[in-house]
Amino acid sequence: MSKATAISVIDRLNELTCFTGRTPETKDGDMGDAFAVLSEYRDGEIYVGHYSGYSEWERHPAGDEIVTVLDGETNLILLTAEGEISNPLSKGGLFVVPQNIWHRFESPKGVKVFTVTPQPTEHTVIKPQVG
Repeated sequence: MSKATAISVIDRLNELTCFTGRTPETKDGDMGDAFAVLSEYRDGEIYVGHYSGYSEWERHPAGDEIVTVLDGETNLILLTAEGEISNPLSKGGLFVVPQNIWHRFESPKGVKVFTVTPQPTEHTVIKPQVG
């Protein structure tokens, strides 16, 4: 069992460099210091990130993902059997992405996010088939 320690989310966020122009094809390693792991949590990790652009599709088969917008705005798109569902979020917004639901982020003006992300995470550039 690891020792519990306090983490300054703001300090870690301020250490990040905003990655501009993210596309679904952007690899994690290409984004430099745009994301940081704050802590391990259950079977996943807690992250902060700072970027602008558009993410690939992702889903988390092992659990729900918690997304909080610390600054800026994003449109969190869920992919369901009924189609794409847009969920606009701005500073202070919180969303729980249900387990195993494909989703992506549209953040053309920039966003700072805090996520509690279960692992594993599946990614795809191509829109997945659902239903």
